Amino acid sequence: MNHINGELPVTEQENPRTSKLSSLSSSEIIALMNEEDTTVATAVQRTLKDIANAVDQIVLRLRSGGRLFYIGTGTSGRLGVLDASECPPTFGVSPELVQGVIAGGYDACYRAVEASEDDAEASRVDLDQRGFNKGDALVGIAASGRTPYTVGAVSYARQLGAFTVGLTCVPDSPITGAAEVSIVPVVGPEVVTGSSRLKAGTAQKMILNMLSTASMIKLGLVYSNLMSNLRATNEKLRRRARAILADEAAISAEEATRIFDAAGEDLRVAILMARTGASCSESQRLLESHGNSVRQALDSVVK
Repeated sequence: MNHINGELPVTEQENPRTSKLSSLSSSEIIALMNEEDTTVATAVQRTLKDIANAVDQIVLRLRSGGRLFYIGTGTSGRLGVLDASECPPTFGVSPELVQGVIAGGYDACYRAVEASEDDAEASRVDLDQRGFNKGDALVGIAASGRTPYTVGAVSYARQLGAFTVGLTCVPDSPITGAAEVSIVPVVGPEVVTGSSRLKAGTAQKMILNMLSTASMIKLGLVYSNLMSNLRATNEKLRRRARAILADEAAISAEEATRIFDAAGEDLRVAILMARTGASCSESQRLLESHGNSVRQALDSVVK
């Protein structure tokens, strides 16, 4: 393993720049944290080629009826659950399409269940319970790259023939050997020694944003840079949907409201109605015939 100072991975080593942390003022602590955080985007930038490779492979699975799974423990697992949970309202997809699996179950999202991370076999059981198969894609998230639960999941998924990604902040760690594609933003030691919810967690969150968002865009679930597949499940989202419709179709707020209501508050259908002049039922059929992609449906009729 590419570890410094003995057996400790770089994410768990002491940061010499923050050795006086406990004696600093509040403003000094915050300034130092901010300074450390500025290195994260650069670390992520160095992995962009690997992220793009992962996106292309994930999209291939999703287009063929597969699903995307995130799996991890502690902070890493919670970040996966968070990203997966945002996909249905943002992109209008089924909750089954992108799933977050966390060691210890969903209770671990709000309280520590740390012992569960040591059980390599438990992750196999968790994946089997969700019907995970070779047509799916799995992203194993582990800041240290050596968590038994997550490494076990990636190894099992790869044995099945599924596409596997190892997302870690430690080069040459066990998960990089287990995964087909490794994404390794090396953010260095944390401000608070070993607290990988900080820089490592920020890097993981940025990369998960890229994986899910780019994949959904490639599936045609974003039109231009608009959330065309947004699900208007509350008043805030209804306001956003009407604003998107008004902007995209260059119509008044009143006209956008009328069309949105006529479309049954389905923004996808409303955009097609406003842009093509088609009826609600005609727009629904057009949408369905193009895999529920507004972009593909519009491209087929609007030149």
